[in-house]
Amino acid sequence: MENQHSSKTNFAFQKTVAIVGIGLFIGKLIAWHLTNSDAVFSDAMESIVNIIAGFMGLYSLYLAAKPKDIDHPYGHGKVEFVTSGIEGALIIFAGVIILVQAVDSLLHGNVPKKLDWGMLIIAVTAVINYLMGYISVKKGIQENSLVLQSSGKHLQSDTLTTLGVVISLILVYLTKIYWIDAAVALIFGGYIMFVGYKIIRKALSGIMDEADQELLSKMAKILNENRKREWIDIHNTRIQQHGSGLHIDAHLTLPWYFELRKAHEEMEETYKLISENSSRAIEFNFHLDDCKPFSCEICQLSECQVRQRPFVKKIVWNENNISQMDKHDVTT
Repeated sequence: MENQHSSKTNFAFQKTVAIVGIGLFIGKLIAWHLTNSDAVFSDAMESIVNIIAGFMGLYSLYLAAKPKDIDHPYGHGKVEFVTSGIEGALIIFAGVIILVQAVDSLLHGNVPKKLDWGMLIIAVTAVINYLMGYISVKKGIQENSLVLQSSGKHLQSDTLTTLGVVISLILVYLTKIYWIDAAVALIFGGYIMFVGYKIIRKALSGIMDEADQELLSKMAKILNENRKREWIDIHNTRIQQHGSGLHIDAHLTLPWYFELRKAHEEMEETYKLISENSSRAIEFNFHLDDCKPFSCEICQLSECQVRQRPFVKKIVWNENNISQMDKHDVTT
């Protein structure tokens, strides 16, 4: 329920982002009509990408807010990675449009007009864009929403290109050197293409369930600090992200002679421990392993009556060894 509420909140905010994007696009079109500036035109065209990306993000958050069903037992959160990847591609496409437009201006030249009004309107859109982007990124981190984070970064990168347009218009206004705005557009066009690449890279890592070393490290730290001697080992840990929630699989090794109820209580205790130290909704699926003779070498239960091998060394869990399939090597 908490995960669903978070998704609905994200959806409402993304709707605001999309509506503001339409307003900013109209403002940039007015500025282009007044100035006849190629740089302003490129900035307005990039805003079309903002609008498309905004509504794509809106749709993905709508799907992510839907509860699990028979066809989607893990929920619909993975769609955020898909739409973020497409948004990254759109950002790169916008960068290409800016580069093409800038090169065309350098080759053929263009004389803008009414630069004072153009600078004012574009500067206002830049401020609004940055504020929306800042809030979106901050909220995306708070709610663990990749869509809001990528949307916010997109708006912030758009702000930089818009500022580049403002700077070029100021320089052209003061110097009458008309190729300056095209040169500035080339620089910022390359920058936003790099931002788009990073967003695609992060989206692909989520789609392919790439190991999140930071999350694994945090989980290992929590378990080490609150470790019980009965928890002989934790391994084969896998963390998947579904929207703002997480799904964690792991193997927990316990003494073989524990009765089923006792073993289940220990497993539930690890669930509670991890959940209480996380701000995200987590679904767990732990597998219980019974200890084997080699487990004695890392088992801290000195009073164990069925020990077959002497204790050698306590394993300190970290992001690497808790994700290994099995740990026979006690020198880790």
